[in-house]
Amino acid sequence: MELNEIQDLIKFVAKSNVSEVELETKGFKLVVKNKLPETHIVSAAAPAPVQHIVATPAPAPVTVAAPVAAAAQKADENANYITVKSPMIGTYYSKPSPDKPIFVKEGDVVKPGTVLCVVEAMKLFNEIESEVSGKIVKILLTDKTPIEYDQPMFLIDPNV
Repeated sequence: MELNEIQDLIKFVAKSNVSEVELETKGFKLVVKNKLPETHIVSAAAPAPVQHIVATPAPAPVTVAAPVAAAAQKADENANYITVKSPMIGTYYSKPSPDKPIFVKEGDVVKPGTVLCVVEAMKLFNEIESEVSGKIVKILLTDKTPIEYDQPMFLIDPNV
């Protein structure tokens, strides 16, 4: 397992409600336990001695706030919409494969169970389905974009 894959797994566990993730391959075992406010990782590669790594969640990125009036207006516009957020860290894909059409576009009407996109996480492709009925008002990402846990992906108007 590569170091960046381990780091992605640590970030995923730190940001999710998962309490423990265990991954075992030939000669390598990795256990990630989420105990707020820090995450403890115990890993061992047989027959090497056990190593203890302690990782704390990274501080939230600093963002520059827009003027208060503009932010309030945008919040009012989006108040009637349902925000679909990413359930995991990974890469956003708008279609199942490069030669296939996109799952949904702005203006499409969706119902519960409609596949909205795919999020690739650690070489696994996870279909993200709509949990509500409505019209897609805004797609907030572009294809092949890295995505964080709980990052907004779609705005859906349920009043359609």
